[in-house]
Amino acid sequence: MAISAHAADPAMQNVGQSQKPAQDVSACIAKTWADKSQQQVISQNVLANGLATDVYAPGQQPPNGAAAMVRPARQPGAKTWVGMRGDAASAGDINACL
Repeated sequence: MAISAHAADPAMQNVGQSQKPAQDVSACIAKTWADKSQQQVISQNVLANGLATDVYAPGQQPPNGAAAMVRPARQPGAKTWVGMRGDAASAGDINACL
């Protein structure tokens, strides 16, 4: 039985999908959070070539910190899917990058 990685984490909240490549979406999220907070933001590649990235919210650390999870979309018509693990207060900043 296959389980979607998108649904496997019960603490994950769906934020949305984008037509933009995953690399562009994750870079936008990291820049937005870093600029807004004036803190370092950690991005961690999950798949090669930036196809999947965890972008940790300001002040959060891998592996369990609050993060935007940027993944390849499984829905037709979208390139990238984004979910939020942990503090959903930062999810609004993500929407501007979709």
